[in-house]
Amino acid sequence: MAHGTRDDLIHRLAEAVGSVTIAHPTRVAVDGPPAAGKTTLADELAVVLRDQGRNVIRATIDDFLFPRAQRYPRGEYSAEGCYHDTHDNDALKRVLLDPLGPGGDRRFQHAVYDRAADAVLSPPVTTAPPDAVLVFDGVFLLRPELVDRWDLRIFVSTALEKTVDRAVIREYRVSPRADVERRWRERYIPSQQLYFATARPTQHADIVVHNDEPQRPVWETARREDPFTETPGGR
Repeated sequence: MAHGTRDDLIHRLAEAVGSVTIAHPTRVAVDGPPAAGKTTLADELAVVLRDQGRNVIRATIDDFLFPRAQRYPRGEYSAEGCYHDTHDNDALKRVLLDPLGPGGDRRFQHAVYDRAADAVLSPPVTTAPPDAVLVFDGVFLLRPELVDRWDLRIFVSTALEKTVDRAVIREYRVSPRADVERRWRERYIPSQQLYFATARPTQHADIVVHNDEPQRPVWETARREDPFTETPGGR
């Protein structure tokens, strides 16, 4: 394990991105539980990569949700529903990950859903340069359906109980504490436990970031045995 400042971590991740040598855009997953710090980390990494002259595509799993009417067939607090029914992974592969991958035409869309409006989106198709970097954050990114679509896999780890406290602070203006705690304890934390039990995400990560103390992070390059892929670098 290594440890250092926040800047040390971000530059180490940027070095890892730069070390990927492929003939198509580099697809970087920033996975982890809700409120683990994925979005902040991905945003910081994108800034450094842009400062280095890279063309960065910044996208998130929140823009690949199913509409609300489709997301809760098992109930609003179902952990199984959170894992199985929330994200349109087929669309994510079809419009973003596969076009940027080997054999793709690099013509992509960065979103299919507008969360604020709860509406389907169809943004203009954009063509990425071959040396572009996709920095994509979200939950459940290293599940079997997606794990081979990434060229660099980062997992942001933190104690699940700590995510509850962070969520309460983050959402205090829009949700009562009791509602946030119920959502986390009945839906989000059990869904992460299901994810860990079935997909073993940290075993498929290239870098695991321990983010309990964001300004004093610890990280490790993971040794993994990955039954879902045949060769490094995804497809």
